[in-house]
Formats: sequence, structure tokens, C-alpha cells
Amino acid sequence: MTLPKFTLGVEEEYMIIDPQTRELKSHEQKIVEIAAKVLDDQIKAEMHQAVVEAGTNICQDVEDARRDITRLRRTVAEIADGLGLKMGASGTHPFSHWSKQLITPNPRYDAIVNEMQEAARSNLIFGLHVHVGIEDKNMAIHIANTVRYFLPHVYALSTNSPFWEGRNTGFKSFRAKVFERFPRTGLPDLFGSYAEYENYVNLLIKTGCIDNAKKIWWDLRVHPYFNTIEFRICDIPMLIDETIAIAAIFQALVAKLYKLRMANLNFMIYTRALISENKWRACRYGIDGKLIDFGKEEEVHTRSLILELLDFVDDVVDDLGSRHAINYVHKILETGTGADRQLAVYQETNSMERVVDFITEQTLVGT
Repeated sequence: MTLPKFTLGVEEEYMIIDPQTRELKSHEQKIVEIAAKVLDDQIKAEMHQAVVEAGTNICQDVEDARRDITRLRRTVAEIADGLGLKMGASGTHPFSHWSKQLITPNPRYDAIVNEMQEAARSNLIFGLHVHVGIEDKNMAIHIANTVRYFLPHVYALSTNSPFWEGRNTGFKSFRAKVFERFPRTGLPDLFGSYAEYENYVNLLIKTGCIDNAKKIWWDLRVHPYFNTIEFRICDIPMLIDETIAIAAIFQALVAKLYKLRMANLNFMIYTRALISENKWRACRYGIDGKLIDFGKEEEVHTRSLILELLDFVDDVVDDLGSRHAINYVHKILETGTGADRQLAVYQETNSMERVVDFITEQTLVGT
């Protein structure tokens, strides 16, 4: 069968850094203002003034996404440099404290802070969101239900936030622990149809829980406005190659599950309670722990399950033109995730500042 296109959109959140102190620093929206002249609305402000969000255009394949992400990282870095600042890609800043950071003046952010209080003010984290295009909302819900099982596997590859407020947290991804303070986060429930999901959203709006569906911040969601499945579980990776490999895996998973569905086949669907056990392990240990293989009902090394995932999607990657991008996963397994590399620098130097230097250097590799 001929697969649909499965277009991609990639969003990355960057930290803006004072090169002298290595602390997070407000760019006073100047980066967004300057970027708007060359990138339209691809660079946006975030709730904290030391954060910049960059989003690709709709990309036809992963190499298109690579070109766009490379251009975005390069442009933000050049603008930041012109303002005497640096940018970095890490799920958390190694030592800056959220209480010193300014909130962007905006009615939307004011409302979130007013409702969430310290949970919002302390939510100084940096993620990767990957959109995979799919037109049929019911098919999207079916794929979302099924693909949840694989989220911890891919999340483990992205782990890039071992430090928080100057401490080694013992987690490979502490970003997830910070974000858990928000409501409507974590893994989503099963939904029998898109209508069932819409009923859930409408009930929350009717009862004043949310004012729109974008305030559902799950690790995975069928997007309320775009015809996409949005993967939100990952830390922002340090390297462009890592971002593109992860985007390619998510695209391949959607394509594979679509292919199975069209052949009246399916992958086993597991409950949120079971998948949450694997998310916890990925968060704590990254690629160096074990996940549960629920089919075998036993622990298996995370690296082995990631290789099984690559085998699972192997028959669609050539159609998608993503084999080169996905092969980079083997490099991650060899050299470690961003978290592993940050920890290695800290172990060698005993300096959080040197870790920040490493992050800012690595963020621009390939630009």
C-alpha cells in the first residue's frame, strides 16, 4: 500500500543565557522582535522571558525538518549573539533558579500564573514537540491510543535534564517531574472515538476547568486545531541530529500503526497505569535502565526495547525517506543521551558553569 505523506512539524524551546554568569537571562522579547523580520512567526515568546520557542513550517519529510530546525537554531543563536547572549538546548538549566526569572507580560500567561501560582512560576523547563500530520481524527485517536506504549522508549532517548537548581537530581529527565505539578499532564487515557475525546474537552470547558483545548498538556494529544498527532513527552535534545532522529521515530510509528490498521491488524493497547511504570523508569534511568515488556511480562533492558522498536518500524522508514535520520538512534545508544553527556562533563569538571558551556556549544553543532 502507498502510505500518506505524514507531514512533520517540530517545536523546540531554547534557553537564553548570560555568557558571563551562565545564568538564564531575559532577552526582553528582543530576540522575538528581531526574528520576526526574517522568520515571520516561527519564533515566539514563552511564559518565562529567558525562553524562546521555535517552530518549523509544515515539513514534507524529516530532511525538510532538519533544514528548518538548523536554520531556526542558527538564526536564534546569531540574534542572541548580537545581543550579547547565548542560547542552549537542555530540558532544564543546570543551576539557574526559577524565582529569579521574569514572566512575560501577557494576559494568557497572567491567567495561568494566577490559577497555577507557584506551579506555573517554577515551570522553567524546555521541551520538544513533534506534530505528525494525519487527516482522519478517528484514525488519529486510534493511533494515539496505541502509540502510547512506545512513548517511554522514545522519551528515554531524549532525556536531557539531570540537574535542577544546582543539584544532580538523580533523574535523567527531571523536567518531567517539574511539569507534573500542572493539571492535565502525563500520559492520556484511552478514548474510544474522537467524539468521546470532544465530549471530554467540552465538559472541561463547560465546567470552567479550561477555556480551550490547548490547556490539555498531555504527553501526547490529537491536536484540537491542527490535523496532527502531537508528541509532547520529550526533553529538548541537545543536538539537531537527536531532534531529527526522534521526530523520525514518531513519524515512523504513526505510519506503521496506520499501515497495520489499514490491514485490519493492530498492536496491543495497554492501560495508562502500565505505561506509566515505563515512563517513570525512562525518566529516572534514561537508556541505561530497564523497561517492562508487557507482552513477555518481564523487565528488559531499555536499549534492547529501543532496538525492537526500530525493527518494528523498519518496513516504513524507506517510504518515509527517514532511514538516515533514524539510524542516528544507534549513535545515541553508543554515546549516551544529553543527560549522560551533561553528567559526564560535571563528573570531569565539578563545574555547573562548564556544563552550561558544553550545552551551548553542542546546541550549535551542525548549524
